[in-house]
Amino acid sequence: MIDRTTCYENLEEPQKRGRATEAIVRAAFVVRDIPVLVPTDDTEPYDLVVEVGGRFHRIQCETAYRKSEGTVAFETVSARQRRDTYDRRGSDDRAEYFAVYDPVNDNRYLIPLAEAASETVVIRFREPKNGRSGGSNRAEDYLLDERLADLRHPSSVDTGSDVR
Repeated sequence: MIDRTTCYENLEEPQKRGRATEAIVRAAFVVRDIPVLVPTDDTEPYDLVVEVGGRFHRIQCETAYRKSEGTVAFETVSARQRRDTYDRRGSDDRAEYFAVYDPVNDNRYLIPLAEAASETVVIRFREPKNGRSGGSNRAEDYLLDERLADLRHPSSVDTGSDVR
């Protein structure tokens, strides 16, 4: 049987991996009884809008990849096809969160844009043998269920915004 990572690697086009990630992330919200709104076309700077804690939050979906032993990473710059070329753009506050699917560990992460690096975010899921994590984000701090608990109680976190 082919594992998740191999399935993703077999999707050679970035758009196919992106669509798969968006479907997995969307399903993760739906099974948690969270309403999900999807833009009607691919020109919006976010992939989904979710309603949590009485507020709307714009979400940019990204796929993590194996970075090094015990880490995965994702790019905060998206590539969108424009005619015969690709347009690479950063999120630039056009979304409040990155929802990241990690096919290596089958995890879903929710990372506030304010806590994301400018180009690449590294997430550590296993402590290194030398004991130094070197500025990597710890996976358990960004697991979807943990972050959703924060969003359900807006007084404890105020990183989302109302979408009008």
